[in-house]
Amino acid sequence: MHLFPYDYYTATRSPGTGLALAAGVIARLRAASPNLLLFDNGDFLQGSPLGDYAAARHRSGRPDLHPAIAAMNGLRYDAVALGNHEFNYGLPFLERSLAGAAFPVVSANAVTRLGAGPRDDRTLVAPWALLDRIVVDGAGQPHPIRIGVIGLVPPQTAIWDREHVAGRVVFRDMVETAAALVPQMREAGADLIVALAHTGIGAAQATAGMENAAIPLAAIPGIDVLMLGHAHLVFPAPHHAARPGVDAAAGLINGKPAVMAGCFGSHLGIVDLRLARDGGGWRTLAARSQAQ
Repeated sequence: MHLFPYDYYTATRSPGTGLALAAGVIARLRAASPNLLLFDNGDFLQGSPLGDYAAARHRSGRPDLHPAIAAMNGLRYDAVALGNHEFNYGLPFLERSLAGAAFPVVSANAVTRLGAGPRDDRTLVAPWALLDRIVVDGAGQPHPIRIGVIGLVPPQTAIWDREHVAGRVVFRDMVETAAALVPQMREAGADLIVALAHTGIGAAQATAGMENAAIPLAAIPGIDVLMLGHAHLVFPAPHHAARPGVDAAAGLINGKPAVMAGCFGSHLGIVDLRLARDGGGWRTLAARSQAQ
C-alpha cells in the first residue's frame, strides 16, 4: 500500500518508494518490449495509513474499488499472489477487495478445505492460473505461449493472523504444495511456470512449514522463474552470496532466474528470458535477473 512517494506518518515526501514511481519504469519497459508481463507476489493491501483508511471504508459499508486494486488494474497486471498481510483485515475485507481485480489472484497453499493432497484441496482463491499470450520474436513474428503462474504464502500466516483465519483457512507447506501442483500445471499445457512465491531466501534444505523457502522451491523441476518477497530484501544482491545454490551476481537460485524487489515500491524485479521453440513447446536459452 505504498502507492505514492509519500510518508503519511510525517506528512513528507518519501523519495525512491511507491508504485507511482515504479509506474514510469513499467511504462518504459512496456514500450521497449511487446512481450512484457507484470506480476506482484503479495502484501499489496496493507502497509500504510492509506491501507488502513481503505479497510475502514470497507468496514463502514462503503466497499469502493480498493485503491491498490485500482492502481494494478490501471497498470495492467497479469497476475498477483496473496502475501501474509493480505489477511490482516479479515477475510470479508479481502474477498471484497479482490472482487474488483481485473487479473487473476492466486494462492495455492491457502486452503479452505483440506483434501488428501494439494491437488484435492479447496483453496481460498485459485491456486494457479494459465495465461495465454502472444509473444513476438526477433523477426517480428507472433507465437502463442501459455504461462503458468502459481502463488505461495508462508504457512506462518495461520499464526500471525489467527484471529482472522482460525477455523476458516489453513496453510499447507509451500514446497509440498508446489511440488504437487507444478506437474499438474504442466499437464494443463503450461509452457513456462512462474512462481509468485511470497517467501525469502533461507535454508537450502526443505523443512516442514519453513517461512523462507526460495532455495527448495527453486529445486522443484518445472518451475522456470521465481519472484520472491516477504523478507523486504533485494535480490540479486551481494549479501546473498554465501547461500548454497545461490548465484547472487547472476540472480540465479539452483540455476533458476529469481528476483526480490525490496519493499514499499523501492525496486522492480526484472527477469529477461531468451526463449526458443522446442518441438511443440518452449525452452529457456538464457536468463538475466536484476532489481532496478
